[in-house]
Amino acid sequence: MNHSSHCLRDHFLLAMPGLDEGIFAHSVTYICEHGEAGAMGIVINHELDLNLAEILEHLDIDADARFRDVPIMAGGPVQTDHGFILHRPSANEWDATLRVTPEMLLTTSQDILRAIAVGEGPGEYLIALGYAGWSAGQLEEEISRNSWLTLPADHGILFHTPPEQRLQAAAAALGIDMNLISAQAGHA
Repeated sequence: MNHSSHCLRDHFLLAMPGLDEGIFAHSVTYICEHGEAGAMGIVINHELDLNLAEILEHLDIDADARFRDVPIMAGGPVQTDHGFILHRPSANEWDATLRVTPEMLLTTSQDILRAIAVGEGPGEYLIALGYAGWSAGQLEEEISRNSWLTLPADHGILFHTPPEQRLQAAAAALGIDMNLISAQAGHA
């Protein structure tokens, strides 16, 4: 096994058209962790029928009506009852945070949601329920089978592009139109 293989932390994975069923169909996944033990990421473009106000109410946190406009993503098939918040650094520290890069953090503790509810959270964030995980070597294997396109993450796409446009925007950064890529190789 080649241990110097390219680390995909802070990269996007774009699902190729062959991945056409389940949560990964037409997905963009942000990779938070990638190493010899495997990889974990958050799907950032599949909205649940749920908004932040409903999550806050469920946690007995007073919610402003504006949070009804904040969508919650289906982050992946693992721990779908747990919240994962991708965000920029802010003045506060949170109870459970993974530093993906100096510019991107992943927090799983409820204290960040309480702070967001009162306007003291990070200025840019994305909230998902669940995450995607790959065992050691699994992601590399899927990439070698052309299941995924990879590119360095664009935090503008992550935080400022509407979810339904994130796949096209990320593909465009690679110079690719996903509508023109066929799942059926060799059939014109």
